Amino acid sequence: MPRLAAVIGSPVRHSLSPAMHNAVFEATGIDWRFTRFDLVDGGVPAALAAMPVLDIGGYAVTMPHKEAAAAAVDEVDPVAQALDSVNTVVLRPDGSTYGASTDGAGLVAWVEASGVAVAGQPVVVLGAGAAARSIVDALGRAGAADIVIVNRTQRTAEQAAELSAAARAGGADSIADARLVVNATSVGMGTDDCPLDPALLHARHAVADIVYHPLDTALLRAARAAGAQPIDGLGMLVYQAVEQEALWTGHRPDPSLMRSAAERALAAR
Repeated sequence: MPRLAAVIGSPVRHSLSPAMHNAVFEATGIDWRFTRFDLVDGGVPAALAAMPVLDIGGYAVTMPHKEAAAAAVDEVDPVAQALDSVNTVVLRPDGSTYGASTDGAGLVAWVEASGVAVAGQPVVVLGAGAAARSIVDALGRAGAADIVIVNRTQRTAEQAAELSAAARAGGADSIADARLVVNATSVGMGTDDCPLDPALLHARHAVADIVYHPLDTALLRAARAAGAQPIDGLGMLVYQAVEQEALWTGHRPDPSLMRSAAERALAAR
């Protein structure tokens, strides 16, 4: 029997994780299979207890269970501990569970794979929710020189800024001096809304959107019109999944395999 991995959350019906991970397993001959479990509130401890019993080697954890997973695993890595959020659970050979967070690292890896340096650069992050917090943490660890968090609620932005010595709360006027602008909100998901005034963008910007449905968001179109470099949201999903699979199997997959599978799954919707 193949070893199992799964995404746990609610809802998980439209998750792209099975398509991405199974594409790698099939292409590389790794004897794993990836599925999905829609998990009720309070179900994380039971799901973790089932791992050694059913030989489930890993979980990808999505909303609303990331905080519960951080509390339930036997050990968390420093990033997940700082965020109080786990999106990856690994079953160790001794039967214990290890929790990690790959979301922010996925964004940084995708930005750098797109040819945009993070170290030493000024960055503006729009939003201060869970996704934004993971990105702020990862940008700080990657050496960003200045991370300005722009959010409707100042106090929430200040709390997110506590994740990195390079981070601070600020306003939209900070966008002009940024090298990288990251939309870490859900604005634009399934809509044609833009999370900022397009007039703030210029040709020196790289603009990353974590929204991937639609793939070409209003923000990315505005970036293109301003001569800026657009960086779509699907890449973050792919690169965080690359890190997940490396943690589960010890094999770092080709991101292009995952990207192609995710694009096919999106096109079929």
